[in-house]
Amino acid sequence: MDFSPCHFRCPISMELMKEPVTISTGVTYERKNIEKWFFTYKKKTCPATMQSIENFGIIPNHTLKRLIVSWQSNEDSKSSCSSPSSSQSQPCHSAKHDEIQALLSTIVSSPFKVNSIKKLRSIIEIDDEMKDDFIQSNGVEVLVQILDQTIMESSDFVTFRACEEALCVLQQLPISEEGKTFELLSKQESTRSMAIMLQRGSAEARLHTVTIFRKMAKTEYDWSFIVQDQGIDFFKSLLELVSDEICSKASSCALEVLIEILRASKKNRLRAIEAGAVCVLIELLQDSNRSKCERMLHLIKLLCECAEGRQALVEHGMGIVAITKKMLHVSNAATKIGVKIIWLVCNFHPTERVLEEMLMYGSVKKLLALLHMDGRSSTKDKVLKIFKMHGNSWKRYPCFPYDLKDYLGFVNDSS
Repeated sequence: MDFSPCHFRCPISMELMKEPVTISTGVTYERKNIEKWFFTYKKKTCPATMQSIENFGIIPNHTLKRLIVSWQSNEDSKSSCSSPSSSQSQPCHSAKHDEIQALLSTIVSSPFKVNSIKKLRSIIEIDDEMKDDFIQSNGVEVLVQILDQTIMESSDFVTFRACEEALCVLQQLPISEEGKTFELLSKQESTRSMAIMLQRGSAEARLHTVTIFRKMAKTEYDWSFIVQDQGIDFFKSLLELVSDEICSKASSCALEVLIEILRASKKNRLRAIEAGAVCVLIELLQDSNRSKCERMLHLIKLLCECAEGRQALVEHGMGIVAITKKMLHVSNAATKIGVKIIWLVCNFHPTERVLEEMLMYGSVKKLLALLHMDGRSSTKDKVLKIFKMHGNSWKRYPCFPYDLKDYLGFVNDSS
């Protein structure tokens, strides 16, 4: 008797398939059986669905064939574990494994994939062993093929929904540079599909996509293709997630992804600036918590390493104010980054209006306070350089505190 999973069997003969092929309706058959159906019996319908067919092309289903071979190999290992005592203490094969295999074969052979992917998700989300089993069963390859279909069939709602569900499973998996999951997800077709999902997917799908990108960001992944391929739309999608006030996890993941992308190259920073990153970050900075504030300041600092970024900061009405408010107010890390931003502006963009804003909005007062700190640090050194460059200009303003003029004179003399 044939105990093979039903989706490993040809719908015509009900026998285990040796050479599975898929026809235009998305159903998979044994090659010799479907060829006989079409070309010997001259049928013009799909045997399983009875849909009329105009395209009689057949495509080898290599993924399903690998799943069948994997299943057969596991069946062989099961038969080798014949000892009753060993089978009780250490089962050779689990029911969960069989279910994963059956679901993967269904996903590959059927055009209706969403429910099977949901069941797959429920199996692996609470069991790390099942995650490993899923990966070893070529599960990642199966789901990545669904992602790749989004590019070719983006107008197909069924395919799009299957892609959203596939991302939900993939985001649960560990991703490392040495692993198969990273190898498959980092291919150009896959990253393009995920970028599309980041722009058009549901809120949940976007969260799952940016979670995958965050895991990839912790590797040495090269972002140049996706940035070049998607342009500023990719950055706009990430900035929308950063602005998400409902899902803090999505916002946090997007910040981490942006940091890694901007660190990678100046070209990436220029694209982000073009997408309006400086304005978005400044406006979000005021109400951010400590962790997000530090990461947003870090992003602004990276952007201000470009002339275009500094220009965007000083042209924003709240640019200098927002940075100043976070200095000596959030954390030592936030203060350190804030000083770096002020130093970049003072060093490369010291217009009269900018220097006046720094005095009016309290930047100068906070910089002076930092000089009172004991010991020496790179932050204090930057503050001294700022005053060496612009201290005399600030002293001439009537609004400069009288009691600080003598101290500023001392600072300039000592530096």
